[in-house]
Amino acid sequence: MAAERTAGRHHRRRRQITERIGRTILRTHSTVVRALGALGVAAMAVLLAACGGGGGSSSSSSGGGGGQVAANQVAVTVAQGVQRVANIPTVSVTICVPGSSVCQTVDNVQVDTESFGLRLASSAMSQVLGSLPQEAAAGVPVAECTAFADGHTWGSVRTADVKIGGESAASLPIQVIGDLSPSAVVTGGCASGVLELTPADLSANGILGIGVATSDCGARCAVSPVGNSDYYACPGNTNCVQTLMPIAQQVTNPVPKFPSDNNGIMLSMPAIGPSGQATATGTLTFGINTQSNNALPGSATKFTTNPYGDVNATFAGSATTAFFDSGSNAYFFTDGTLANCSGAASSFYCPPSTVTRTVNVASYNASTSGAPGGPAVSMAVANATNLLANGNFALDDLAGNLGGAAFVDIGMPFFYGHNVYYGLDQSGSGGAGPFVAF
Repeated sequence: MAAERTAGRHHRRRRQITERIGRTILRTHSTVVRALGALGVAAMAVLLAACGGGGGSSSSSSGGGGGQVAANQVAVTVAQGVQRVANIPTVSVTICVPGSSVCQTVDNVQVDTESFGLRLASSAMSQVLGSLPQEAAAGVPVAECTAFADGHTWGSVRTADVKIGGESAASLPIQVIGDLSPSAVVTGGCASGVLELTPADLSANGILGIGVATSDCGARCAVSPVGNSDYYACPGNTNCVQTLMPIAQQVTNPVPKFPSDNNGIMLSMPAIGPSGQATATGTLTFGINTQSNNALPGSATKFTTNPYGDVNATFAGSATTAFFDSGSNAYFFTDGTLANCSGAASSFYCPPSTVTRTVNVASYNASTSGAPGGPAVSMAVANATNLLANGNFALDDLAGNLGGAAFVDIGMPFFYGHNVYYGLDQSGSGGAGPFVAF
């Protein structure tokens, strides 16, 4: 039987919690910054897989993947991964002791376009962990508690040289998950929900947050009040209390730290059929309009987002927000007309036959709600229980119930057959604001 993770994480893997309900980490005040990123459906004997027929849009672009990759690219694989969970896109990341050739490559790191920063399970990087310097605040070692839609991660903040494909980021602050005891937190508490400390908890060896923000918390964790911070000062890595953390020392999206190809990313996945595929291979390309392989076509549909990657949306006649999240392994929205599955798949929808739901999207505008007349994104919804027997891990019509939350999580099923671009927020330095395009 499939054992299923709660919806919303997809840290799960997930988006960081920030100001959105149900989002995962990196979003600090949203409900889930990583928003629903890790929401994986863990399948033991049978995989709770998503169905086919995924998210179409007004764009004519088509995704691709596989084959030879360039220096600014890395292969993305959707397969059974570390725990037989559907729709978990992963890459390999190399971690090095700063300024040295002492390195370890970590496979099965989830690609999450709705969180920000690199987080790796301590058990997956044991060869170099002890040699990575720990970040400090006022001379005291620092750890972080990061909330996702389906739980939270806890561990030290360390510095490493990070290599992804042919791109490198020197002395990057990363979170090491599970290297400190959760009981070390003595004030401020940590995020509520499931504590995720191991690859089995994460359904991956880590999370590569490459959304539109450059750091995972920003000013909220850098200025008073300290009670809003996700960071903890841990003298002797015990007795941890909340602390402020300068933005430059916070867990950081690696992309803006690359010497070039550092203004955004493009995630490309091949189209798949209604029954899904056992595996799917795509590419993560760094940079936008910096090389011939990452040009943003004039025909692409482009939306300005808020600092966390949200866009305006209208769903089922109501104004809401939406986000495009490779860290969520299904579409997630609230629809009282669709029946939930029973048993282990109860967070997913089980219509008698495949149906379609549409969400209209538009550039983010805090003063104008909804997206009336905006381009439509079509989300296919198949019977999740019927898919359990397929044994496929790449699925494009799996959808789940948000339990009353209003936003729409346009998850991994949408990415099949699309090239999806994320422009980094460079407005703080006088550059372009954040956007998503496809």
